[in-house]
Amino acid sequence: MAEITAALVRDLREKTGAGMMDCKKALTEAAGDMDAAIDWLRTKGLSQAAKKSGRTTAEGLIGVASRPQRAAMVEVNAETDFVGRNEAFQGFVEAVAHAALEVGDDLEALKQAKLASGRTVADELTHLIATIGENMSIRRAKVLEVSSGTVASYVHSALRPGIGKIGVLAAIEAPSETDALETLGRQVGMHVAATRPSALDISGVDPEALERERAVLIEQARESGKPEAIIEKMVDGRIRKYYEEVVLLEQVWVHDGETRVAKVIEKAGAKLVAFERFHLGEGIEKEQSDFAAEVAAAAGA
Repeated sequence: MAEITAALVRDLREKTGAGMMDCKKALTEAAGDMDAAIDWLRTKGLSQAAKKSGRTTAEGLIGVASRPQRAAMVEVNAETDFVGRNEAFQGFVEAVAHAALEVGDDLEALKQAKLASGRTVADELTHLIATIGENMSIRRAKVLEVSSGTVASYVHSALRPGIGKIGVLAAIEAPSETDALETLGRQVGMHVAATRPSALDISGVDPEALERERAVLIEQARESGKPEAIIEKMVDGRIRKYYEEVVLLEQVWVHDGETRVAKVIEKAGAKLVAFERFHLGEGIEKEQSDFAAEVAAAAGA
């Protein structure tokens, strides 16, 4: 059996990113064979990932990547906010965003994309789970593209360029991509981050959500005791107000507080054709745990 030297352990650690003790054990199990030790660590990672797969992942980061006329955004989740400050995790989120930029937003295709490490996205995720020790998941991805114009991106309170907890893509069609158009796209991103619209235009409003809103407004109006004909007019007026709250093109531009977004885009000679907003962990039910009880249970074990 080959001697397990410190240099050999260090070399394996540099190749895999695994902990020093894990590398030493892997080399011992593999009788000093580097390739076999890497396989052993991968197997160990798979085992660790399976054990952690049931844990809720509601923290993590949003990542964006872009090139002319195309941009991608991903959400990669972890168990704790602490992991979001880990440079290896941040680097992985960046890598996944760039992979989505190339292969698109189908999650299965994205997981099979090759990264610079030589691993697939899925294998790199498993490796990261084993290295950091938390469950992680790639929750969603979105790619927007235009034939002419820009797909601008905006990340609110970015930890570093393209990485944060709220991300927005805005696809704007125009005759050409200019600095002014890119600035407008970023301003749209800031607006969307702040106002959280649910639809681009009135036709895109969810019919069920609209009917629920109308039913509530009708009941509220009826409580006033007014005639049905008056109630109908009251509800129509309030529905218009509802559109101004949830439809991006109907909203008031946050940057001046008076102009409609549609007018801002029209004045720029452009057309806003799509947007996407990711807010980290939205819609995920977070588990409430008793940390003191967990520590006591671990100590008892």
